[in-house]
Amino acid sequence: MAARKTTKKPNVSAEELKTYYREMLLIRRFEEKAGQLYGMGLIGGFCHLYIGQEAVVVGLEAAAEDGDKRITSYRDHGHMLACGMDPGGVMAELTGREGGLSKGKGGSMHMFSKEKHFYGGHGIVGAQVPLGAGLAFADKYKDNGRVTFTYFGDGAANQGQVYETFNMAAIWQLPVVFVIENNQYAMGTAQSRSTSTKDIYHRGEAFGIPGEIVNGMDVLAVKEAGEKAVAHCRAGKGPYILEVKTYRYRGHSMSDPAKYRTREEVQKVREQSDPIEHVRELLLTGKHATEDDLKAIDKEIKEVVNQAAEFAKESPEPSLDELWTDIYA
Repeated sequence: MAARKTTKKPNVSAEELKTYYREMLLIRRFEEKAGQLYGMGLIGGFCHLYIGQEAVVVGLEAAAEDGDKRITSYRDHGHMLACGMDPGGVMAELTGREGGLSKGKGGSMHMFSKEKHFYGGHGIVGAQVPLGAGLAFADKYKDNGRVTFTYFGDGAANQGQVYETFNMAAIWQLPVVFVIENNQYAMGTAQSRSTSTKDIYHRGEAFGIPGEIVNGMDVLAVKEAGEKAVAHCRAGKGPYILEVKTYRYRGHSMSDPAKYRTREEVQKVREQSDPIEHVRELLLTGKHATEDDLKAIDKEIKEVVNQAAEFAKESPEPSLDELWTDIYA
């Protein structure tokens, strides 16, 4: 991945910049802790970490308004935290406990929050894309001015249902922002080996859907692009595509040794493009915060994450009666 680009910065206050730093750091520390709990055997099944991609969801949440919706794939813990879901409830769900946001029955991939307008977490590659269009269809029908952020990866961009959805969204002029979180690898396959074009957002042109590429390692660039996309949708102009170029530091899931790339490649991205370090530099060089200020934020975040982990460990397992709740028949 290329070195961090200099981008035109949206006009944000020092407090907003600190907020983005805090939110990205929360996701980073939470995911690191989740990785530890997985290694200890306290989290079972699949666990897909968001480390490295924090600027994507934090930047787009900064462009969202109350009532906007979001839906994503299985790499979803960062999305939950960014939209304000309780870290303790998220962690307890990962450990399958009663205090989890889906009562311990959904796990990593299946958490929802009607209050925060978060609609999952979906384990089938690309399946959330038509569901996201459905959420946007409801808003179009109600004429409520809301927008849906529908996230999927570069691998899912090769699924046929994505293009069926593009077609319907364009015909009905749905207020949906399709966000391609292009982290360079579809499981263990590099984009260059799985996708016929270097850039994916161009595929919307066949349906008349505009779009653009965004530097997904720069939270302010993501926020700026998000505001443009959201304004397009709220104006009744239909869907918009953002291909957000980002990078995941860990394997596809916790069970992936990631032997398809070198340690040097990952380290180079960390050194040149880390999204949290980028904001840290902006805060320090702009004299918006001191080293001590940032250490205090880090300490605060670690306490929040440690409390979430303790809650997840202490929460009881669901009772057997829960087998018969929240089911259709």
